[in-house]
Amino acid sequence: MIEAVAPSQLNPRHERILEILRRDRIVEVVRLADELCVSAVTIRSDLDALERRMLLRRIRGGATSVQPARFVRPLELPSQSFADEKERIGAMVARMVRDGETIILDAGTTTRAMAQALPQNLRDVVVITNSLDIAISLENHAGVTVMVTGGTVKKTGRNPRSRSLISPFAALLLGQINADCAYLCCAGIDVERGFTNAHFEEVEIKRAMLSAARRSVMLGDHGKIGHVAGARIASVAEVSALVTDSDAEPADVAALRAAGLDVILA
Repeated sequence: MIEAVAPSQLNPRHERILEILRRDRIVEVVRLADELCVSAVTIRSDLDALERRMLLRRIRGGATSVQPARFVRPLELPSQSFADEKERIGAMVARMVRDGETIILDAGTTTRAMAQALPQNLRDVVVITNSLDIAISLENHAGVTVMVTGGTVKKTGRNPRSRSLISPFAALLLGQINADCAYLCCAGIDVERGFTNAHFEEVEIKRAMLSAARRSVMLGDHGKIGHVAGARIASVAEVSALVTDSDAEPADVAALRAAGLDVILA
């Protein structure tokens, strides 16, 4: 059993960090270092120590409130929005699609960026998706036929503007499909734990998508590398490639490649 840590057991700087975290929900290393008049190295050490005591959860560039095994990257952290990286990843992956292919796109901001970047000269491409946003965005693409999985509209999620379909029934169509490639998003990328997601109901669909395709490509910005969410999508060995952005730490990329994953930098 893990016992609660009384305030008296923490040093004053740790108490101040937790006070700021309670106020803001998210803290960044650079801002904490400035506010507490210490180095970034010291703040990182403080955050690591507080995470070991399960008083916060480390994220790249800072920390957030404890969310055991269901980590969802906060939208509120400006340095974690990664909009430019998502656009770069989406544009690169869109160029991988060839005429005549049947592809699967799951619901996500990066796969939506990919859909919007599909070249207009593509012909005879079938896109199967559980994302209503992606389906609508491809409505006027002359070379693309869109099929939606069916299912129940997911009403809650990290991004209220993203409308996706989940079980029941969403996986039935996928069981009848032989796609060339599945392009999926995830919440976490880790060498040991593989690709993970925070929402269990979405993982069922993602795994069905993987099973329905000959190849699979994960799309994830560098901010997701090193995170582990509560629901496992696939191991590193089960995925054909990862497309991430060029700001990924070289050591992280090297570790993923050493595990046998083809890592492509956008």
